[in-house]
Amino acid sequence: MSDVVVVDYGAGNTRSVCASLAHLGRTSEVTSTPEKITRAPYVILPGVGSARSAMHHLNETGAVAALRQRFADGHQILGICLGMQLALDTSEEDGGVEGIGLVPGIVTRLVADRVPRLGWAIVEPWGDAYYFAHSFAAHSNDVVATSEGVAAALERGSFLGVQFHPEKSGEAGLEFLEQCLSRA
Repeated sequence: MSDVVVVDYGAGNTRSVCASLAHLGRTSEVTSTPEKITRAPYVILPGVGSARSAMHHLNETGAVAALRQRFADGHQILGICLGMQLALDTSEEDGGVEGIGLVPGIVTRLVADRVPRLGWAIVEPWGDAYYFAHSFAAHSNDVVATSEGVAAALERGSFLGVQFHPEKSGEAGLEFLEQCLSRA
């Protein structure tokens, strides 16, 4: 069995996530098989893609139910960018999409001088810079870190979601991933 299951929803940044995990000496498997999602030592719901198509794939494969069960059982899940947004109740993206519902909250179109928001930014209160690439923003009472006034991380139970891409954030991102994996 792999150390980490990277959930496949037909898009996403699975290759770069798996490369970062390999750099950390971890084995990974990209799959949407419900049994593997519920039993894996650690699960990552990656970022990049369309909310509607991602949720369609996750629902069709049974991955939504598996992620909900994993969360209910208290097993670790890391959501990256779109993966974090999908964990909330709803998103405005694609005309409105129902999310997985692990974390109460909504996702709205980002209001900023420049959309999409691309580049490196400090995450407070952590103090490290990470790479961001997003056009939507999470709104939840479970936000634990921000960047330039936008939710950068949220946490509820065994779910941790980040708006940034740790797999594209150099040493800080690798350290972040290692800390997440050590919680499993």
